[in-house]
Amino acid sequence: MDRRSEIRDFLTTRRARITPEQAGLTPSPLAGARRVPGLRREEVAQLAGVSVPYYTRLERGDARGATDAVLDAIASALQLDDAERAHLFDLVRTTNATTAQTRTPRHPARRTLRPELWNMLEAMNGVPAYIRNGRLDLLAGNALARALFAPVFDSPARPVNSARFTFLDPAAPEFYPDWDAVADQNVATLRAEVGRNPHDKALSDLIGELSTRGDTFDRRWARHEVRRHRAGAKRITHPLVGDMTFNYETMHLTADEGLYLIICGVAPGSRDAEALNLLASWNTTTTTSPSNT
Repeated sequence: MDRRSEIRDFLTTRRARITPEQAGLTPSPLAGARRVPGLRREEVAQLAGVSVPYYTRLERGDARGATDAVLDAIASALQLDDAERAHLFDLVRTTNATTAQTRTPRHPARRTLRPELWNMLEAMNGVPAYIRNGRLDLLAGNALARALFAPVFDSPARPVNSARFTFLDPAAPEFYPDWDAVADQNVATLRAEVGRNPHDKALSDLIGELSTRGDTFDRRWARHEVRRHRAGAKRITHPLVGDMTFNYETMHLTADEGLYLIICGVAPGSRDAEALNLLASWNTTTTTSPSNT
């Protein structure tokens, strides 16, 4: 992936979404008609307290010498949220690392999970729990997670991947009533992962695969949205128990860089709890891993 163009496209899309009024600027009556949506480059430079040539050079992808203080100022000028700010820092860091001929992935791919992680999943038999990596491969799940997300785990494409299921499996729109929101979330997660780990070949291959199978993914990818989806609610229409809503919490496994534990829960005594209990009674097998062949 072209790191310079990643910086350029990210900054220009962030700049285009903010009007001078939103930024607290009063447009000069002598400035003439605006030819670009959102802020001009010189306005971002003014807000960030840097020179126009410097910001122009950065927006063109030349991040040499960009300090944390300057990036913080630009992030504030563009009103970036925490996830977007982190993404900007990641893009600059990896671009400069590439320039210095350092191409070691930040999160090397882990092909097998530690036995301790398998034991942890097996012990969590009362709630759906699974482990994924940054590119949304579902690496392992306990029996209840595999029952809850059966269409995802049973999808024929391998390795099991949330984004691949969402965009390429015809069962996805029925499984996810809020398919558009799920699709946006997947793309924003992958976009953030590209910033953190640009040399992950499996990630590049996945994005290429999704991009060549229609324009639905491409349109979202071009928006350069990044988000941290650490917690929230999700609706599904399960093929066995029907409509369900559950909450999820995402935890970074600090001892296993690049891996995340996701735990799902429902309100006690609710219809969703009854549906989950039904799934639990129908699925008493031990934890297994999705095949990656």
